[in-house]
Amino acid sequence: MVLIKKFIKLSNHWGTKFRHELSHWPITYAFIGSIGVVLIWRGVWMIADSMEMSGFISLALGVFISIISGLFVSFFVGDKIIISGIRHEKRVDEKTEAEIKAEEDTLVKIEKELKVIKEELE
Repeated sequence: MVLIKKFIKLSNHWGTKFRHELSHWPITYAFIGSIGVVLIWRGVWMIADSMEMSGFISLALGVFISIISGLFVSFFVGDKIIISGIRHEKRVDEKTEAEIKAEEDTLVKIEKELKVIKEELE
């Protein structure tokens, strides 16, 4: 058990260094990450095939796992879309130029107020 903990700690250390270096090369980072994702999917696919899992069972199990892990809606719909729907907000492509300008003015005003508060706190 101690050996496993040491391995995990060492791999986390190497992973942090590796991610830091790759962050300077975003295309290479994306390419390496995409290889990892494809290999994970390939492994899952091969395991499901070796278990002779039908398409329906695979779909049902995948949806169930995604729902209980909380990833189903956020991955396929996205948090921003859900929040904007709850707030009854318009999408950016539905807004008029005047509405976008008004939001921008509001954000600038909030930024100025935050700057004043920060200066007061310092």
